[in-house]
Amino acid sequence: MPLIDIGSDAPQFSLGDQFSKTHALADYRRRPVVIYFYPKDDTPGCTTEACDFRDLLPEMMKAGAAVIGISPDSAASHAAFSHKFKLNFTPLADPHGADGVPPVCDAYGVWHEKNMYGQKSMGVGRTTYLIDAAGKVAQRWDRVKVEGHAADVLEAVQALRAAASAQPA
Repeated sequence: MPLIDIGSDAPQFSLGDQFSKTHALADYRRRPVVIYFYPKDDTPGCTTEACDFRDLLPEMMKAGAAVIGISPDSAASHAAFSHKFKLNFTPLADPHGADGVPPVCDAYGVWHEKNMYGQKSMGVGRTTYLIDAAGKVAQRWDRVKVEGHAADVLEAVQALRAAASAQPA
């Protein structure tokens, strides 16, 4: 599937967390939500990204936004990752389907062929979506470079909030 275009409806999903609680995109309606897709728990880049979102979560919440991390890792892996790094948001597990493809990663266009050192494999391309209160894609970051990314997303969340506040009721 292709990446979701800005202005398009965000694909709906329901995924479980490490506590067997189901989270649906619809649960976040009427507020912005940052959905960041990452390849693997407890790897250097993914850990830095998660910790950066963790550290900025109070400011994201102040701007009215929720943060969700999604990867194909298991709920048990997410539990260990969350505990080890004291994550204050819930990573969601998008397990591989019968076809070997994690369905939500696929629906958002982040499951694709990767080429590392000449080795081709399928995996998650580090991508972040900012979904607005109406459930539309407000912004998308592709091929994310971890350094400074969470701060860039926070700026976009704050700008989205400012724009929404400036609109007449």
